Amino acid sequence: MFVWSKLSAAKWLDAWEDRFRGNPNFVMHVLKGGKSVRVEVFCDTRKAADAIAEQFGGSVRKLSADWKNATPTVSPPLKVRDKFIVTQHAAPKDLAKLAKEFPGREILSIPPEMAFGTGDHATTSTCLRFLADIARDRPAGWSCADLGCGTGVLAIAARKLGSGDTFACDFDPFAVSVAERNFTRNHVEGIVTQELDVLKWKPRKKYDVVVANIFSTVLIQAFPVISKIVKPGGDLVLSGILASQAWDVFTAAASHGFGFPEVVKKGKWVTARGGWMNDLTAKS
Repeated sequence: MFVWSKLSAAKWLDAWEDRFRGNPNFVMHVLKGGKSVRVEVFCDTRKAADAIAEQFGGSVRKLSADWKNATPTVSPPLKVRDKFIVTQHAAPKDLAKLAKEFPGREILSIPPEMAFGTGDHATTSTCLRFLADIARDRPAGWSCADLGCGTGVLAIAARKLGSGDTFACDFDPFAVSVAERNFTRNHVEGIVTQELDVLKWKPRKKYDVVVANIFSTVLIQAFPVISKIVKPGGDLVLSGILASQAWDVFTAAASHGFGFPEVVKKGKWVTARGGWMNDLTAKS
């Protein structure tokens, strides 16, 4: 067993928690005085721990304890409208049990890995509900872009809700590989994936629905790109926004022509559904 660890300023606590949310082997310790935290992720291979260190710095050490005997914690299944059950289970017997328990709902299997978005986080779950609402209002075949795809759960949901052309990207190459494994696991095809920095992206097409579940600081900088990919009449869903930063995000969005009539706050997180302000005005 190996453990990756890193000391960090406490002001980044939310960012670390968000980054490793859903990983049962993630531990955070708030150190005495409250100004610093120690972040740890326990891994079964040196390669996995080194991959985290390569991305975030920190150190890796080998532990003598046998962690495989521990029973992992699995979050309860998440209900998404009348459409989905999102679970961290991956074993066929567990999935069959859930299918029997929740007839009429599709089971999305998203095991916890070192990519964000297993569904239980407030940002991801609210995005999933907005996607279900959007799909009711659109004919099958609508196009979708998932920016900061993490585990790929939003792109998977979009395809199962009837999207056609679907694109998923992430800055983290590990997240892209996790998403692709989850596409196969959940029997979805046709999702185009790409490792890219959204701030440097030069998109060549527009989409009916754009979902961006990324940090507020990145969202604010990304609006010039986002404004190039949302079709007239399109839906834009934003998340990953701390409530304390929501005003800055919405102000930046408005400067690029976007408004958000639907805003959901869960705990310290905000998720919003909107689109081009001209379109919203025309509908009202």
